[in-house]
Amino acid sequence: MRFLLDNPTFAMACQQFDQAADLLELPQNLRERTKWPKRLVTVAIPVRMDSGEVYVFSGYRVQHHLSLGPTKGGIRYAPSVDLGEVAALAMWMSWKCALMQLPYGGAKGGVACDPAMLSRRECEALTRRYTQELISFIGARSDIPAPDLGTDEQIMAWMMDTYSTHAGFAVPEIVTGKPVPIGGSLGRREATGRGVAFLVNRAAEICKLCSPLRVIVQGFGNVGSHAALELVRTGSRVIGVSDRTGAIHRAGGIDLSALRQHVARRGGVQGFPEAEPIDDREILLQPCDVLIPAAVERMITGEIAGKIQCRILAEGANGPTTPEADKVLAERPEVFLLPDILCNSGGVVTSYFEWVQDLQSFFWSEREVYDALYRILEQALSTILKRAGREKSSMRMAALMIGIERVAEAKRLRGLFP
Repeated sequence: MRFLLDNPTFAMACQQFDQAADLLELPQNLRERTKWPKRLVTVAIPVRMDSGEVYVFSGYRVQHHLSLGPTKGGIRYAPSVDLGEVAALAMWMSWKCALMQLPYGGAKGGVACDPAMLSRRECEALTRRYTQELISFIGARSDIPAPDLGTDEQIMAWMMDTYSTHAGFAVPEIVTGKPVPIGGSLGRREATGRGVAFLVNRAAEICKLCSPLRVIVQGFGNVGSHAALELVRTGSRVIGVSDRTGAIHRAGGIDLSALRQHVARRGGVQGFPEAEPIDDREILLQPCDVLIPAAVERMITGEIAGKIQCRILAEGANGPTTPEADKVLAERPEVFLLPDILCNSGGVVTSYFEWVQDLQSFFWSEREVYDALYRILEQALSTILKRAGREKSSMRMAALMIGIERVAEAKRLRGLFP
């Protein structure tokens, strides 16, 4: 299995696991069972393109463990997707679900493609064929997909319809993050970003920072944009934003409404006339109170970690900070870290709420959704702070130790079959 997962992101996830497992003193046999993914699925996805040619895409799904319940995790469409990246994301999802005390194991999936280059018909054909190839491996009691990078509510609707057509009846609980009219949950679309904002505001209270907080957001997709909007709504000022097209900065604050309109027209933040362009790397190094990396993995390197000028580092993305950067941050106690498996967990928590609503055919108000989400986030933050203080460890190690410990304990209690 190891040679199939030769990927720097998976190596990073394993390094984090090994550090936490050493601190937990996990027995070797239990350690190995907890670390390695249960199932790796690779599929070929032939799609007839608009040109008439047939192109075969590579698709993946990794189920990390099923000891606590069905696996749960997003589907991403991106050119860089490979089996190792997906396995790393599935592993992090396992610790995240356990940390938040959800009855799930971790999973992740993806297709190596550039969704921006696909027509709507091509994207639908790709999604439906990918879902069909996974029919034997996904299910409301076995593995439940959700949106991730490059996917959205519409793609989840196509996945649900494909699975339901195969079943012969509507199965809304097969995916989460779908449109509200077909069984989606109110608040799910904004949940990850609003969860980031909630935790940033709680961290600001802990650090005794004065309002308005100056915020820089790397990545202006679903997570970054909704985190920024919620922080502005609660009194903060966004002074920098970047995405795949470029980066912008304005010390006096950026008008997010105008920026969103610009992004909708132009496809990115580049060229926004009401802020100054800045280098993609330099935006991370500007003075601010809150830095939110909400793009992709491994963006905060050791070099950058030594130069960032923020008080709160809130990881909206999965795995944005490398182990080398963690070592640097350990020597910088003035930087309060909100680790990814806590900070961006609002999406999977609200996906859990959606799944429960679908199973019961009983739906909640948006207020009920967010009241429940914020209670869970508050409890998890408090648990991590206590563990970090007791163990004299970083926030990341405390969060990982809690998640890994819960998964390992479930495996110990259930035993080994046969």
